Amino acid sequence: MMMHDEENPEGNDPEKDHPEKDDPEKDYPARAAIESGLYVVATPIGNLGDLSPRARSILASVDWIAAEDTRVTRRLFSTADGSSAPHGRLIALHAHNERMQGERVVGLLQGGARVALVSDAGTPAISDPGARVVRAARDAGCKVFAVPGPNAAIAALSVSGLEPAAFTFCGFLPATGQARRHAIEALRNAPGALVFYESPHRVVECLADLCAILGGDRTVVLSRELTKLFESVHLCRLDAAVGWLESDANHRRGEFVVIVDAPAQAVAAEDVETERVLAALLAELPASRAAHVAARLCRVERDHAYRLALAMKSR
Repeated sequence: MMMHDEENPEGNDPEKDHPEKDDPEKDYPARAAIESGLYVVATPIGNLGDLSPRARSILASVDWIAAEDTRVTRRLFSTADGSSAPHGRLIALHAHNERMQGERVVGLLQGGARVALVSDAGTPAISDPGARVVRAARDAGCKVFAVPGPNAAIAALSVSGLEPAAFTFCGFLPATGQARRHAIEALRNAPGALVFYESPHRVVECLADLCAILGGDRTVVLSRELTKLFESVHLCRLDAAVGWLESDANHRRGEFVVIVDAPAQAVAAEDVETERVLAALLAELPASRAAHVAARLCRVERDHAYRLALAMKSR
């Protein structure tokens, strides 16, 4: 099937090539019956096999596709078989025209159209254009549907081996040094892990600033080319990250997800006192009994005292 690109003046005339365009059901009898609304569709971040069956069906069914770069979207579906290629007209919707094109998308939705929103890779509106369009559609009373799928930040967290109780998604840091350092400083006391996107051209400077401001003893995970042929995930201390990047030019290729783990928890004052009491008790009592006595003396939970006792015995 052919995709019609309104932003491509060199393309064929869609009305000429498809004289029955006004009656799309005749051209596409296998399309899914979906209702009018904005469909926020996640696309692969590398491996084309990650495009979900539902995403294929939605993209084959909508009337319009608002794409960050229409050329990238055409290439994505030029590799798909004919039954899964979308038929909707393409609208270029990127960071520089999102407000204007967002108004157009809302107008289409209000007219009963089915519109898909896609970015070049991953989930729209996550460090990519789209959030303004989604908000405008909601404010206009139009339905918005999530068609979830690939997301680089979540993919990187899943293979990091870290166990953050919470994480802060920071997206791309500012490109210039002073602005970048101010942004990192504002995150110094953020709870949990910090997740950044970074380009290969700025990743060394970014890691140097992260180390200088957050401290070199924090763990960092550098994920690059996720789901692609040369995917790599490297874990090290922040103060070793720049050296690893500079040790091989290949280490700096591709787009990065940088995850800085939470700082090690400082020992609470009550734990210092509890451990002091436990040290004396463990010399004479088993761990469970020592924990029971220490909990009463130090006014802490017995389970907490018992965990401290076991950790002390293991040391």
